[in-house]
Amino acid sequence: MQKPTDLSAIRLITVSGRIGAGSTSLGKHLAQKLAWKHLEGGEIFWEAIRKRMDVATKDTNLRADEEDQLFDNQLENILTKDNHIVVEAKLAGFFAQKKPGVFKVGVVCEDQEDNDQTEIRIDRLVNREHITVHEAKEEVIEREQNDLTKWRRLYVNNDPDWVYWQKDYFDLVVNTYEHDPEESLALVLKAIGYREA
Repeated sequence: MQKPTDLSAIRLITVSGRIGAGSTSLGKHLAQKLAWKHLEGGEIFWEAIRKRMDVATKDTNLRADEEDQLFDNQLENILTKDNHIVVEAKLAGFFAQKKPGVFKVGVVCEDQEDNDQTEIRIDRLVNREHITVHEAKEEVIEREQNDLTKWRRLYVNNDPDWVYWQKDYFDLVVNTYEHDPEESLALVLKAIGYREA
């Protein structure tokens, strides 16, 4: 079994991105390369929720605030104390602000004018999840809006302009409209000072 890679001054890496932007692929590939644990926040959160509630993933607005806050408290705990983990969660970069030893990666899918490529994100979701275009649009557009509405209320005093993919939250922003998965991984490895053994 490969020993986890030690990085100078970096104990955790967060990967945060909009649905279908490529954060899951990047998080998994990065964890494999470093031999670190990959923690996918949404997967863990929704597994716990589904056991107690009959709520679709996109229906952020239907789940109790306490569920979000419980998960976010657990996320804060991980970001504060743990080592050798790639934490892939939408709010990971936001919650990791000013936490020592955390390198924060944001993932976007935008053209040269910074316009989000929603159709590409929808198409990626169709191919990855083997769902219909309609289902993918619900996931990408409706769920994202539900997430923003709830998190703006819970965490930023209903600031209508706040988004969790705000670029100044991150040490590095990777644009998957311009870079394929291998190039995206290479950009992160270079930024964190990774050297092949």
